[in-house]
Amino acid sequence: MAFALPVWLAVQEELLAQGDADCATPSCFDEFDDEALFQVFHLTRPCIAFITDAVRIRMKNVPMKKPAMSVDATVMVALNYYAHGVSSVDVLQRVAQSQSDCLAIICTVSRVFAGMSDLFISFPLLRNARVNVASRTEKLCRIPNVLGVLAPAHFKIRASPYEKETFRSFVNTLGYTSVVSQLICDCDGNILSVEKCCVGSTFEQEMWDSSFKGKEMEEELHGPFWVIGGKGYTLSKHVLTPVSEPANDRETRFNEAHTKIHNVMRTTLGSMKRRFRCLMQLGFAQEGSLDKKSNIIKACSVLHNIAKKFSVPPPPVAGKIEPLHPGKKHSVPSEINPEALKCRQEIIDGNFSTVSMSQDHVLAFSSCFQTL
Repeated sequence: MAFALPVWLAVQEELLAQGDADCATPSCFDEFDDEALFQVFHLTRPCIAFITDAVRIRMKNVPMKKPAMSVDATVMVALNYYAHGVSSVDVLQRVAQSQSDCLAIICTVSRVFAGMSDLFISFPLLRNARVNVASRTEKLCRIPNVLGVLAPAHFKIRASPYEKETFRSFVNTLGYTSVVSQLICDCDGNILSVEKCCVGSTFEQEMWDSSFKGKEMEEELHGPFWVIGGKGYTLSKHVLTPVSEPANDRETRFNEAHTKIHNVMRTTLGSMKRRFRCLMQLGFAQEGSLDKKSNIIKACSVLHNIAKKFSVPPPPVAGKIEPLHPGKKHSVPSEINPEALKCRQEIIDGNFSTVSMSQDHVLAFSSCFQTL
């Protein structure tokens, strides 16, 4: 579940508190039939209605240009942009806005959506929630005590090659210019955390070390649980990486299981970029623009979780979706915690000794956390 049931009920209760008048007001989305609605916004009617009502609550104190547009109209402009990466002429005509006007609208609504991340992007905080998440993950990949998948998410931007220093800082490991955010998702593809918006050349490990979630995990605030990390991360007490050079069948099977759960992030990012085509190209690199790009990334993450809550499928594949990026490591390898190595080896020996593992070994590794 993307966010806890009490959160869902709290939002619903606040929506109901607005009174029946708002519910009875016709919406500009009513002009679309269901098929057209999905084509234009990549979301369904019930999902859009919930999103619009949630934004209506948040936008009460948000200053807008005069004469103010209706909340429905502002949400329509933003959702259309997220879905296609451009604002369609038809939608702009419906709300009587120009392309230049819609940029300000998108910035405003993106800030509102980003501010809703505390409601709709939820890392498991209670032990029972962590155990449930870890149990679902274990059923998928047989690796115990995993809360989620950690990965850098790269989003293309345009940067002028004539501004060499600026351009160089945005070039990522695949050779194109991008910004990168740190995402964590669960085994069902719900976004659990989204942090940072850095230039594309940023090292994954540096992002993790300086992130709020990284500090919380490494300071033991979330208990003896792991997040799955790729080759760009250093094996640590709470980041579980693959074996770089597997020496036996056990380590090979562990790496295969690691790849299986790691690919959930690949699928999740692919789904997000299919639904929100704006993430395929986030515009130009400009000074001070990282905050605006961060708001759009967070907005799409919030909407992704809401869409999953409403079981809205992503649109069909259209064009190539970028793969997860190969890890970017420092030329001088980081020193690996020997206790972390020991813990990973206990997981491998206790859970991947044979093709069909015994459930008696599932918790064999847990004692190692006592020494970390």
